[in-house]
Amino acid sequence: MAPPAPHIIDEILEDIFLRLPTPAALARVSTASPSFRRIITERSFLRRFRKLHPPPLLGFATNNGVFEPVQDPDPSAPLARALADAADFTYSSSSPGPEMIRLLLGLPAISAMAADAVFTNLAVCDPLSRKYVLLPPIPKDMTVQTEPLVEYGRFLASAGEDEDEDETLFKVICTAHYKSKLVVFVFTSSSGQWCKVASPSWSFLGPIGFRWNSLGHPYYLRGCFYWMPLSTDKLLVLDTCRMESSTVNNLPGYREQLMNQPGRVMYTPSIVIGTEGALEMITLVGDLGASGLFYLYHTSQENKGESCNQCQLKNVIALPSGWTYNIVGATEGLMFIRGMEARSRDPDINLYSLDVKTSEVKKVCRATFYGHYCSYFGFPPSLSKPSL
Repeated sequence: MAPPAPHIIDEILEDIFLRLPTPAALARVSTASPSFRRIITERSFLRRFRKLHPPPLLGFATNNGVFEPVQDPDPSAPLARALADAADFTYSSSSPGPEMIRLLLGLPAISAMAADAVFTNLAVCDPLSRKYVLLPPIPKDMTVQTEPLVEYGRFLASAGEDEDEDETLFKVICTAHYKSKLVVFVFTSSSGQWCKVASPSWSFLGPIGFRWNSLGHPYYLRGCFYWMPLSTDKLLVLDTCRMESSTVNNLPGYREQLMNQPGRVMYTPSIVIGTEGALEMITLVGDLGASGLFYLYHTSQENKGESCNQCQLKNVIALPSGWTYNIVGATEGLMFIRGMEARSRDPDINLYSLDVKTSEVKKVCRATFYGHYCSYFGFPPSLSKPSL
């Protein structure tokens, strides 16, 4: 009987490898033989594996080049340590300039002290391969020349959700806040060009209008950016696939109910989590009494465009006492919370994750830096090919 063809053997091995429970197990198997590693490191196989096994949280990168890896007893701690040893989150070996976009990471909005620089000096960097791609300047005729730039933000997004999408493709979204309106620019690596999204005026905020820092940091979920202005019950949504901006009514009156609770104050605006057909929010509320407790209010609302829908309170989650908290991000079904010891001269800083589906809160790592954090999901460096 003739032996099976090599491609049949590869297909059988692929099916076996897809059943491995974790990326760590896959990495160990890839070291068993060159043929195993060849199959496992193919982009097509890794795409299939990621669909069945979402990449684990490996840590947080900060806006000063520090990487905070997840720590024991988290099962991903060994992978996180390997990433910290292999990657360069300071970009000291590849940085083309001070204003750059960090690959797979979002950076907060920055002030417009040097408007020319933020429109011209941009790059996308890969901390693993230590390579970068310089972006062309945003054309001047796309910007608003008659008004000073108030605030500017830049963010990285995937090119699309297509299973066969080239993983080296990406989009860069830049937001320019002017006094009269928000302007959004989108760069696609496939075209190598910038385009401008139809931009809304600040009238969507209602009679309050635009105020400094009223939009805050956006949250990126399933191809869309969401901004939650502090002064309105509307969400600003940017769909990076359709290249359209719109607004959605956000739980009318609900924020005022939380803010007006006796003895409690809402420290952080609601954050969009997002599920199929619904908008989910987590709101951080602090107790001003002697207990000093903090709570997370999880609510849900059907997403039907601009129509108002009933708000449903799904859960109230009490956070450990003795700490003060703030929310630092949300993605992949998780919300990230920073906790700092209350009433301490040299407080510890911990980062926690909240599983939105199960409401489980767990400590991820002890932090060494108080600033902006970006969550980093991925596979072991041995299975990660350069993205650029």
